[in-house]
Amino acid sequence: MAGCTSRCRQGVLKLIQSLQRLVSGTLTKDKTDDELEMTMVCHRPEGLDQLEAQTNFSKPELQILYRGFKNECPSGVVNEETFKHIYAQFFPHGDASMYAHYLFNAFDTTNNGSIKFKDFVVGLSTLLRGTLREKLEWTFHLYDINRDGYINREEMTEIVRAIYDMMGKYTYPALKGDVPQQHVDAFFQKMDKNKDGVVTLEEFVIACQEDETMMRSMQLFENVM
Repeated sequence: MAGCTSRCRQGVLKLIQSLQRLVSGTLTKDKTDDELEMTMVCHRPEGLDQLEAQTNFSKPELQILYRGFKNECPSGVVNEETFKHIYAQFFPHGDASMYAHYLFNAFDTTNNGSIKFKDFVVGLSTLLRGTLREKLEWTFHLYDINRDGYINREEMTEIVRAIYDMMGKYTYPALKGDVPQQHVDAFFQKMDKNKDGVVTLEEFVIACQEDETMMRSMQLFENVM
């Protein structure tokens, strides 16, 4: 079991590296013609046409991603423990476990405790190549921990603390206990237009689109993702 978990972690890390190459444009035809041909024959994900329609990835891109995912994680799923181990490697000076938990739940749209290839690639498509509205909606659902359609103060406090924990003491050496709460207060001051104590999706989207500072703050999420 330990060997399988280790192998799966390595596989998803390779998958992330492939995604970085896809986004940067360095995953080009001259480097992957032979791989693509083999991928199309041996590693064709089920419902390829449907996945292409649901994402902003091409068929060749989906096949390459699927090959890495399936070869290194034959079960076809990533559980939360494996996801946390992977994520922790990107933030060695902090504790990323809680933020990874929230991020895992955002990908696990069926709430069954595992992320399948379809879940992973649909979410990544939104984050990497979606419209601004789609990215904001995805981020809202990340913050809406209990999935009731609203962001309350408790949820936002948990998210902010998770981000601070993840970035670590070397990033925030003089962090005081009330700083996360100050960020939550500022968030609700800008977002909660009707002052009812919760932020709706529309309030969140409109406030982000109207505020350049809030839009720049979205880059924090992109960086930690």
